[in-house]
Amino acid sequence: MNIFYVILGVPLIIVGWLVLTYNRLVALRQRAKEAWSDIEVQLKRRYDLIPNLVQTVKGYAAHEAGVFERVTQARTQAMGAKTMAEHAQTENMLSETLKSLFAVAEAYPQLQAAQNFLALQNELTDTEDKIQAARRFYNANVRDLSIAVQTFPSSLIAQAFGFKVPEFFETANQAEKEPVKVQF
Repeated sequence: MNIFYVILGVPLIIVGWLVLTYNRLVALRQRAKEAWSDIEVQLKRRYDLIPNLVQTVKGYAAHEAGVFERVTQARTQAMGAKTMAEHAQTENMLSETLKSLFAVAEAYPQLQAAQNFLALQNELTDTEDKIQAARRFYNANVRDLSIAVQTFPSSLIAQAFGFKVPEFFETANQAEKEPVKVQF
């Protein structure tokens, strides 16, 4: 009778482990997808704010057309990115062009005092912070999925069912990686 329980119990334990491992991998994959969705929501919010910001600055600095064109072009490219690498590259380019837009805005004191500009600038700053938080959340979920897919024995299940690890969403902005230089 004990041998019967052993013969029946071992396969049940193995099947139970397979099911639990598979379900855990599916949950991790879904969390990573949800986290990427959070990034996309914040990026869309950012894309929606940029035209309003450009229009506000245009009203004060109409002769800075080159800056406006670069910002608009960078926004369009960022919105059209398909892969994680394209997203990272185009987002970095968009950030750089926004910096040039704010540099133009600094030359116009009346613009700096305009309530509409200040509100848009604050919203964009808030959105940038939310993008960073969403990016950290996404990368943490990708890390967890990567660990589960690459560690033994769950790697056997991951390989059998074709689980892939998405890319991390990393910025390649050199300015963010270098220490801030303070001069007196």
